Amino acid sequence: MATTTTKDQAATPSDVQTTKRGIGEFLLDQRAFVALIVLVIIFSLLSDAFLTPTNLITMTKHVAFNAILALGMLLVIITGGIDLSIGSIVGLSGVVAGVMLQGWQLSIFDTTAYPAVWVVILISLAVGALVGTVNGLLVTKFNVAPFIATLGTLYIARGAALLISDGSTFPRLQGDPATGNTGFSFLGVSRPLGIPTAIWIMVVFALVIWVLITRTPFGRHLYATGGNERAAQLAGVPVRSIKMRVYIISGVCAATAGLIIASELTSAAPQTGNTFELNAIAAVVIGGASLAGGRGTVKGALIGAFVIGFLSDGLVMVGVSTFWQTVIKGLVIVLAVMLDQGQQRLKDARAAAVAAQSVKRELAAARPRTH
Repeated sequence: MATTTTKDQAATPSDVQTTKRGIGEFLLDQRAFVALIVLVIIFSLLSDAFLTPTNLITMTKHVAFNAILALGMLLVIITGGIDLSIGSIVGLSGVVAGVMLQGWQLSIFDTTAYPAVWVVILISLAVGALVGTVNGLLVTKFNVAPFIATLGTLYIARGAALLISDGSTFPRLQGDPATGNTGFSFLGVSRPLGIPTAIWIMVVFALVIWVLITRTPFGRHLYATGGNERAAQLAGVPVRSIKMRVYIISGVCAATAGLIIASELTSAAPQTGNTFELNAIAAVVIGGASLAGGRGTVKGALIGAFVIGFLSDGLVMVGVSTFWQTVIKGLVIVLAVMLDQGQQRLKDARAAAVAAQSVKRELAAARPRTH
């Protein structure tokens, strides 16, 4: 008698295990987004004002400059580097803008210059690019470890900001129409279409960098450099040029963030940006980038920045002590790194298992058969 089979067969234990593993891997891959959703739910339950449209826009505005810093840091980390100088660049660029907006004393010509606002912005961005260039030269030409090179420029940029300002703050950066200088309050105060300018700048930077790393040869070279620098060099990738560019981009991103903050506060202080580099690194790592290089996405960096920003603002809203806020952010960063390492170990173990199975099949196929 012939046996009949049904189309709907009971799921085997291996199928169930595979399904559970697939769900677990998906949640692990999307851990930054899951963490963001969890934070929103928790703080929404603890504070009625958390999810209001006004508060969401305010928190996103706070996230914007950290996200811009994280986008620049992302490129550096993908190459396997690190940039500790971005916080100091934030302060330096603001101080440079403050000097020019309040009147640039030109002792040689015995006069005071009041540059137009667009000149102030360009010079401030150029300062960020200059520090980034120094970082790139130290790393590529002099083979200084990125951690040491950018740690040195961190102190140099901070010291330069203190020297220029003599340790004081430049207040009232709204400019003076009588001198043809109207300030750059539009960066931190204006709201095109009801959205703060800082958020629009964040979106533009994110789109540009996304296109850069996903749609251009630069992006392919970027990941190749971080994945295996020696192999990339042998394949003809301009590794030194790629590293130089990412440090310059990181410096420009930091200078942009500095201008946004100075514009929002209408003042510039040399201490601005202190520890901002740690928030940027945390955002990139939480977003799934590897500090070893070769891995990272714009989406992940943005979500990581939102996690850090919403966590900070949410803790403030529910009245958590600033001391505990620091502890909690540190725990979140450590947990993110642990999850990333655990995920990488799982992937390595699975790849090893697949390779072992492939070898077994090849050996079985090569074994002579007896008849």
